[in-house]
Amino acid sequence: MTTDSLSVPEDDFIWLEGLRNEKALEWAHEQNAITLAAFTQGSEFMPLREKVLQGLNSPEQIPVVSRCGNDWYNFWQDAQNPKGLLRRTTLEEFRKPQPKWETVLDIDALSKAEGKDWVYHGVFALKPDFNRALIFLSPDGGDASEVREFDLRTLEFVSDGFFLPVAKSRAGWIDHDHLFVATDFGEGSLTDSGYPRIVKIWQRGTPLSEAKVVFSADKKDMLAAGYHDSFKGFERDFVVRVIDFYHREAFVLNAQKELTRIDLPADAKFSTWRDWLLIQPSSEWQINGETWPSGSLLTVNFDAFLAGERALKPLFMPGTHSSLSGVTATRDQLNGYSFTRDHIILSITHDVVNRLEVMTPENGEWRREPFGKVPELSKINAWGVDDDTNEYFVSVSGFLQPASLSFGNLDNGVDVEAELLKQDPSHFDASRYQVSQHFAQSDDGTRVPYFLICRKDVVYDGKNPTLLYGYGGFEVSLDPYYLGVSGVSWLDRGGVFVVANIRGGGEYGPEWHKAALKEKRLRAYEDFASVAKALTASNITSPAHLAAQGGSNGGLLVGNMLTRYPELFGAIVCEVALLDMYRYTQISAGASWIAEYGDPQKPEEWAFIREFSPYHNLDATKKYPPVLITTATSDDRVGPDHARKMAAKMQAMGIPDVYFYENTDGGHSAAADKAQSAFKRVMVSEFLMHFIGRNAEQ
Repeated sequence: MTTDSLSVPEDDFIWLEGLRNEKALEWAHEQNAITLAAFTQGSEFMPLREKVLQGLNSPEQIPVVSRCGNDWYNFWQDAQNPKGLLRRTTLEEFRKPQPKWETVLDIDALSKAEGKDWVYHGVFALKPDFNRALIFLSPDGGDASEVREFDLRTLEFVSDGFFLPVAKSRAGWIDHDHLFVATDFGEGSLTDSGYPRIVKIWQRGTPLSEAKVVFSADKKDMLAAGYHDSFKGFERDFVVRVIDFYHREAFVLNAQKELTRIDLPADAKFSTWRDWLLIQPSSEWQINGETWPSGSLLTVNFDAFLAGERALKPLFMPGTHSSLSGVTATRDQLNGYSFTRDHIILSITHDVVNRLEVMTPENGEWRREPFGKVPELSKINAWGVDDDTNEYFVSVSGFLQPASLSFGNLDNGVDVEAELLKQDPSHFDASRYQVSQHFAQSDDGTRVPYFLICRKDVVYDGKNPTLLYGYGGFEVSLDPYYLGVSGVSWLDRGGVFVVANIRGGGEYGPEWHKAALKEKRLRAYEDFASVAKALTASNITSPAHLAAQGGSNGGLLVGNMLTRYPELFGAIVCEVALLDMYRYTQISAGASWIAEYGDPQKPEEWAFIREFSPYHNLDATKKYPPVLITTATSDDRVGPDHARKMAAKMQAMGIPDVYFYENTDGGHSAAADKAQSAFKRVMVSEFLMHFIGRNAEQ
């Protein structure tokens, strides 16, 4: 690579940066009109949109609930309540086919009354009485939210209660009169990533300016936050300094709110449960004469560890094809497990298909029992209902299998079948389709798994419109999930759907992720391309009928398919993507991902980052497949800047069939409600069928 190629690259499209840049929004509006005219005016668009929206709004879909005392809370959106209802019921009612719900907060009514398009971002109820809650509301679907205290008895906002203006806040209860708060406190209080770096304890009845500082992170760190572990009998307060996505320091606070650092490797994840500290090292860890592998799960008495004890006991050890899988409860910081009062439920994946085990401490040892049954190539999840009981929920789903929700109690033993409470509706006739798992060989010989979903009578003639989906980053696993309305918008239109489990994800634990970090990033793209080549080699499709789709980091993935492997694809769908990897750290929250991609402001790192920066690898002499680039004005995580600039640059280079669509609301999801989601899904389907359908012009 020449010295010139490492200099600051010219950028003729910086004028398109900025979330609310009026000139950029005018350009986006003009582009939207072109895209909408091309892909939303066909005779099939409106009927298909209505069918997809009907599926998304189905009253039979499972209402996901969480227990707060004797009440079971659910957030629900449908045709009558597009912004949604926070509502509650009892377990007795929830068992019924048509439960009676009490409305706690109507987001549509609130938006109308206040003249703002609020998007609900969650509720945090105060244990153990659950009389108060913090409610998070975004003005546009972006990550920044307003935080308000809400009375769960009177169902009103507390007029003189805790309140935080719109920011990327981290706030949580300590007790009725105190919160942990990390927010925008003014100049110098945010990190370079735009997240809070100062953690305070805020006492009721005092101004926020008087909240007591308990920790300050460095400005170059990602963020800092405090949280209270409310497990009865083992209550603790913690502060976490998040250095970057994969490195952190954790501290426990004593009664005087003094900090004691928990002596763990910076890249180890941890959690606490009862009197136990649970540790998952992301790199090989040598301690106390033992060597623990990356991705293992270890445990030790929490207080003993603080006092110097280092004799750890393993709960899980990874294998060549096995790892702990997906986060099963938001309270946990570790991958692959959830708690009840007396048990830990492990989710263990073998070649991207999981099973469950229940771990129970007994006299200093741990009893291990297999738990639950799951059909082949499906997904089973189980999570504790709360810390006070051994009750649990279990859900089973697959690409062709709608999710079920069952309720059980481990007091009855692991062999007692849970009570089926709810079943999601079927959105398409799954009996016509089949799921299979295959393995492609990447350029360096790595075995890359992928799932293929197609009709049972599929003809291997190379003409099946095939959509290849991937992500490949941040240790995120792409597990089996019900395709739902994708069955309507894609499979039922004759499409084949493929999910690629490439490096960069978490399908085989931390090492699978680290294999595509920074200077190794191209391995993820080679993996994805190897799956594309395997699909063509099998003759189920061909480049003219094969499309790639991905969002966010997955958008960067398919952006690289566009620039590095254009000959493999007939179309690209690139959503809320990172694309300008030279300026990504200066756009929205981009600085928080340096640990994943590297720092382009360092010449030695820009040297390898440039290789996977789609914006800088466009070549006017190359032939590219048609591309649809989508984003949202309110995406304050990745930012619409990337999408705008990529589309504008391609068009300026004279590259044909470059389409752009920018939704206003929805933040990083690019859809604020189900109507917007249905519209976008069908627009994408129309784009794909136009360019890679059986009857598409070649």
